[in-house]
Amino acid sequence: MYAVLTTGGKQYKVAAGDVIFVEKLNAEVDSTVELTEVLAVSKENGEFLVGKPVVEGAKVVAKVIAQAKAKKVVVLKYKAKKDYRKKQGHRQPYTKLVIEKIEA
Repeated sequence: MYAVLTTGGKQYKVAAGDVIFVEKLNAEVDSTVELTEVLAVSKENGEFLVGKPVVEGAKVVAKVIAQAKAKKVVVLKYKAKKDYRKKQGHRQPYTKLVIEKIEA
């Protein structure tokens, strides 16, 4: 059984037990979150439900493992012959989730 869900402007194909990294959610570590924007669900009996745009009553229950930041991305700006140099770094925050169950 798997589901296709959307969060943070991205889509994820998940099954029970999967670990995913999503855009930062406002949730405490070791708490559970319900992701209700489920676009499609594949049931164990072979039935495949597709929503318009979401499947009614379907949700994915996940547990928050960590709130962290990704590796630093360094941005360099440089203009030739003008003595202009600018170095800037960015670390994108993310939430690490483990999928507990899919309810359709």
